[in-house]
Amino acid sequence: MEELRYPIGRFKCPQPITKEDVANFINEIARLPTLIEEAVEGLNDQQLNTPYRDGGWTVRQVVHHLADSHTNSYVRFKWAATEDKPVIKAYFEDRWATLADARVAPVSISLHFLTALHARWVYFLRSLTEEALNREFIHPESGEAIDLKRNIALYAWHGNHHLAHITNLKEREGW
Repeated sequence: MEELRYPIGRFKCPQPITKEDVANFINEIARLPTLIEEAVEGLNDQQLNTPYRDGGWTVRQVVHHLADSHTNSYVRFKWAATEDKPVIKAYFEDRWATLADARVAPVSISLHFLTALHARWVYFLRSLTEEALNREFIHPESGEAIDLKRNIALYAWHGNHHLAHITNLKEREGW
């Protein structure tokens, strides 16, 4: 079950995070929309409505979740860049995944949205100075201060994590 839930393993943040690490993570974020689009290309509604594991989200929900999650992350980056250690807003991703736009909307909507969002996000991320990369926000659930370098690493992992959910399911099902 752990392999299906975390197909690339749980997030492990490199220590320290180098300038080269940050550049590589941003490149991964930049590539994600294309990789997700390629992963779902040609899938029919039945396949899109297949969960990647028992009790897991469907492929459709995963694609829409990426749009939701990465929108929230983009806003968190902006808050951290413009405010002094803001407390971010958490959200119930599991509840968002049950809403109609995540359960039945065409994935093309989120694919187009991810392409535009990531283009803007990557442009912003590449503009950040070393000082800006060390800015932090506070997560309300843990109270932990999270710097932007770490959050870039997390979201590079997050995209690859969900991409692997889709690609591994396709491989297991022979699609």
